[in-house]
Amino acid sequence: MTDTETTKDVETLSLDALHRELGAKMVAFAGYSMPIQYGDGIMAEHLWTREKAGLFDVSHMGQLEIRGKNVAAELEAHMPGDFIGLKEGRLRYSMLLDDNGGIIDDLMVTRRADHFYLVVNGAVKNSDIAHLNRHLPAHIEVRERADLALLALQGPRAADVLERLGAEVGLITFMRGSEIRLRGVEMWISRSGYTGEDGFEISIPAKKVAGLARLLLKDKDVRPVGLGARDSLRMEAGMPLYGHDLSRMSTPIEAGLAFAVSKRRKMEGGFAGFDRIDRQIKDGTKVRRVGLKLEGKRPAREGAPVYAGERKTGVLTSGGFAPSVDAPIAMAYVANEDAADGTELDVEVRGKRLPATVVAMPFVPHKYVR
Repeated sequence: MTDTETTKDVETLSLDALHRELGAKMVAFAGYSMPIQYGDGIMAEHLWTREKAGLFDVSHMGQLEIRGKNVAAELEAHMPGDFIGLKEGRLRYSMLLDDNGGIIDDLMVTRRADHFYLVVNGAVKNSDIAHLNRHLPAHIEVRERADLALLALQGPRAADVLERLGAEVGLITFMRGSEIRLRGVEMWISRSGYTGEDGFEISIPAKKVAGLARLLLKDKDVRPVGLGARDSLRMEAGMPLYGHDLSRMSTPIEAGLAFAVSKRRKMEGGFAGFDRIDRQIKDGTKVRRVGLKLEGKRPAREGAPVYAGERKTGVLTSGGFAPSVDAPIAMAYVANEDAADGTELDVEVRGKRLPATVVAMPFVPHKYVR
């Protein structure tokens, strides 16, 4: 989140009036006025999502449709995922890469009947679209669906909530999606999210989103959740945030995201930055993204230096207090020799060294329905 955006710089979401009606504290984020928390506060919203179902407005994200002849192969030239082999209705996490293997954005890619549907980060959606238009052939259409809103319903009760409304989501398993008609409205529902919990993302016409949000919020198991808890939830789930844990300075291998480079693509290559990424797969990297658990209760924030003894080994890219862990946690890029689980390091906060230990991520187990 940034303090540099002012009200004249930001746009409003379709649910702006509802957020304010619900008592949200609004902040500027990714070019939009968005709720950071509601009346109960960040910790309560976080724990509610872990126990029941939290409703997030993520309509700032970019929703793109990419279509044209050989579109799967054309996308593969710029991302390391296997899209040619992706079946209809399946999702795949991937990254848009530059020629040096740096991460331009991380995103979700879904194959639909006659096109690919991409959900990209809101802060960089315009630059993503410009990059795709520059590098894809002229016959490939890149269309932003600004007429759509995006909700995320996350938590162990999410499926029950949707079933009670009449949405048959039981057969949709993790990283799959389907068109569903609910209360007369066509929408796309995928079993995916950014919290580590079971949950769904719902793409719906912006003109209809307020009706759906109010309907969901009538359920006793649903509460609205803002950006603050979304951040603490994704950190506990070990999920990186673009612009913080991911950037053009990091490759998928350095970021611990080698799983997103599919087996066929590792063998065949043919995507932006392959030579560097191939070397890193074979020879290792100089730095790696790791999870850190700090002693005590004092959190450390992005930018804090990390030390191995008196040697600076890296820097924090995310950090905060984790309600489900009941301890401060962080992510950092550190030298490869200091990246093994169990390594004891120090994080400097306001001139004081805080002991920290490298731990495996996620910090809390994922609860996906596969």
